[in-house]
Amino acid sequence: MELFLLEYKKLWRKKSTKISVFVCFLYLVVFGSILSFQCFSFGSRDDFTTGGGLFGNNFDGYDAIKDRQEYALSIAGDLTDETMQQIVRDYRRMVSVDAARAWDLIDWVIINDWLEDLWPELQEHGSYQVCIDYYEPEKLTDFYGRRKSAIEKYLENNNQTGKEREYLLQIEDKVPKPFHYGWKGGWEQILARTIDASKDSMAVFLAIVLSTLFAGEWHNNTSSLVLTTKNGWKKIAFAKIVTGLAFTAELFAMISIGQIVTQLFFMGTTGWDMPVQMIKMIAIAPMNMLQGEIYEYAFTLIGMVGYAGIVMLISSAVKSNVLALILSLAVVYVPTIIDPYLPYGLQKVLNLIPLVGSGTDIFRTYTYHIFGKYVWSPYLLIIVPALIGIVCMPLVVKRWSRRLRI
Repeated sequence: MELFLLEYKKLWRKKSTKISVFVCFLYLVVFGSILSFQCFSFGSRDDFTTGGGLFGNNFDGYDAIKDRQEYALSIAGDLTDETMQQIVRDYRRMVSVDAARAWDLIDWVIINDWLEDLWPELQEHGSYQVCIDYYEPEKLTDFYGRRKSAIEKYLENNNQTGKEREYLLQIEDKVPKPFHYGWKGGWEQILARTIDASKDSMAVFLAIVLSTLFAGEWHNNTSSLVLTTKNGWKKIAFAKIVTGLAFTAELFAMISIGQIVTQLFFMGTTGWDMPVQMIKMIAIAPMNMLQGEIYEYAFTLIGMVGYAGIVMLISSAVKSNVLALILSLAVVYVPTIIDPYLPYGLQKVLNLIPLVGSGTDIFRTYTYHIFGKYVWSPYLLIIVPALIGIVCMPLVVKRWSRRLRI
């Protein structure tokens, strides 16, 4: 325990650690969460053509969110054909009085996507109007039947047929119906953007801090002293690993708690029981918004732990802080860069690398074919990174001891 505390204090005494944590918190919590809710994403807009305020939005996100939630609550309940018809009518009525107010109050972009996907035959090809402007509300019927047909068509277009199609539809059958309707803009921001963007950014700061954990001994010319201590290289290696994992957990806790507190302040808990299908109608995940958020945070934490193991392994294998940092960043960002140029099968394999894949796979129908069985991607995306991290830990000790003996 004493050795761990010494390594822990040494890590936090570094300016690079303090600066990394500060910048990470500033970027992800202050700008990416607090200001995003208050202005960037949810501030009201006076003019949707010229914009107003920062990024076109006013600095009144809290009040604007409450207005949107209040409207959604006025028609909250089971999402039925009648609900869809009422939303379209309300939108038309509001647009005729105050278009900017209607666009600001109703999740019309998502609603319009639903109309396009579920009632494609009602579209007027060549029209410059969006569907919600001219679809006849009375024709918006058979919502759940049309959604099921849209999912089946989507799978067919993706060549997901036979046993794979049957497997995915079995997952979809577990989705509770009818859906619960509510304001989904905030949940879309959290599940489709905020958490996913956070893991990409935290990878950078983890690499900056942990890449020097072992390589820094060579950089500071202290590696030879390790062998002369009463603890020896092995105990120190374990202390460094625990220190790296503790820092990883702390960074995750600081960011996630900051984001959750911000979410509760601006949104409260309203809408937690809505299904994730309210964000992407053809999603097959049998999850509500709260379950989806828990999954994405779990995916991020597990990915960070797995990535920390990889970074510490690289740090133990090289003597240069700079090289350790470059290689650590390459683990995450090279697959992202080359992904569009790779075969689809290889893309899916690379997504299993910690922090390379995405927690937003809960909105997708990706699968892996393993030993003759299909496995939905969200399952593997939280299992494999954890295994990678576990495998890396003993290799760190072995590799660093070999370095010290050379």
